[in-house]
Amino acid sequence: MADDRSPPRPLPRCPICRRPAQEAARPFCSARCAQVDLGRWMTESYAIPAAPADDEEER
Repeated sequence: MADDRSPPRPLPRCPICRRPAQEAARPFCSARCAQVDLGRWMTESYAIPAAPADDEEER
């Protein structure tokens, strides 16, 4: 059974600057880091590598 008196888990680190995340901007440390992350998504800096799909229509 879980102990209700266990210490709270620490917040994760900000994925942009690695500072401790703040509850108000979670998972980031600040609104600035959240905006940096959004900018990276908007400019397609984040990508998942994948092999091209074989389409039947292309043949």
